[in-house]
Amino acid sequence: MAASADAALKGILIDLDGTLYNGQTMIEGADAFILLLREKQIPYLFVTNNSTTAPEAVASRLRGMGIPAESTDVCTSAIAAASYIAERQPGARVFVVGETGLHESVAEAGLQVVEGAPDFVVQGIDRKLTYARLAAAVKHIRGGAQYVLTNPDVLLPSDGELLPGAGTIAAMLRTATGIEPVLIGKPSSVLMHVALEQLGLSPEETWVIGDNPATDIAAGHAAGCPTILLLTGLATKADYADLLQRAGCEADVVLEDLHKLIAFTENKS
Repeated sequence: MAASADAALKGILIDLDGTLYNGQTMIEGADAFILLLREKQIPYLFVTNNSTTAPEAVASRLRGMGIPAESTDVCTSAIAAASYIAERQPGARVFVVGETGLHESVAEAGLQVVEGAPDFVVQGIDRKLTYARLAAAVKHIRGGAQYVLTNPDVLLPSDGELLPGAGTIAAMLRTATGIEPVLIGKPSSVLMHVALEQLGLSPEETWVIGDNPATDIAAGHAAGCPTILLLTGLATKADYADLLQRAGCEADVVLEDLHKLIAFTENKS
C-alpha cells in the first residue's frame, strides 16, 4: 500500500545515526524535536539496526548528547529478532552469534540460549567471533535450525573507520550453508512492524524518519508507512534523488534539516 504526504501523523519511528546524531555529536535541532514530540504527546520510538547494545545503553548515549531518551523509547533489531522468534515458537532454543544486546534480548523474550540442538540460529555482529563459533553456526543451520539475521549492514562505522558488520558474517554463513536468513532489520519491514506493534499504531498513521534511502526509507515503504528523508546524514541535496532511485522507493517528504522537521510536525499535529 502506497503511503502519502497527506497521511495523518499519529506516531513516529525515528532512525538514529545520521538522523539525530553524527558519530558522537547531536545534529542541531534533535533535542528540540524530541521535546516537541513529548509536548504534543506524539508516540515515538528510536528504531535502530544496531543489535549490540541494550536499550538502556542506547538511551544513555542519547542523553549524553543532550537528546531526551528512556530505554522504553528504543526498539533495536535484536529486540525485533527475539520477538520474531518468540512469536513463532515460544520458549525456542536459540544459538546466538552476537554481542550483549542480542543475548539479553533473546533471554528477555523467554527464549533459551543454548549451544547445542537449537531451533533457531540468530546472528548479529560479533566482534569476538571465532572460527569455532562460526563452524557451530554452520553446523546448526545445515542441521535444520532456522537462520535469523538481525541486520544486513556489511560495514560498521567506528571511530572514522569502516569495520565488518553483521552482513559480512552473514555472507560467510550464507555461502557455507546455502541458506538465506530471515532478515529482521531495515530495509526489512519486520523491525518496523515490531515497533508499530509496540506503539499500537497502524502503518498508515506512523511516519518513518531517516537519512538513508536504502534502509530507513525502504523499510518504511515496505511496511506501508509514510516516510520522511532527512538530508542530515547519508543523503544530501546533490545525491538523494539518485539514492532513492537505487533503493527502488520514494520518500513522501524530503526535508533539509531537523528545524524543517519540527515545523512539519507542528503543522501536522
